[in-house]
Amino acid sequence: MMHAMRTTVTLDDDVVAGLKAAAHERDISFKEALNDAVRNGLAGPAAAREPFVMRTSAMRARPGIDLDKALRLAGELEDAEILRKLALGK
Repeated sequence: MMHAMRTTVTLDDDVVAGLKAAAHERDISFKEALNDAVRNGLAGPAAAREPFVMRTSAMRARPGIDLDKALRLAGELEDAEILRKLALGK
């Protein structure tokens, strides 16, 4: 069983605002948000994470599509979709 100790602490306005926001986001009390923040701070820095690596693959275009003109093609497809939606009354 944990023993709780009441104490008075003076917190800077930005810290109070951050704790209130965290409590609201997580739907917990201000006291819980404060205790969690202190525990996390006492635990030390988080373990170093592996850097994110974006996996890529070769781009294969369909026959007949010139990728040099991809923006024009995208614009034409977007225009066609807008016209389709207008015809449907959306």
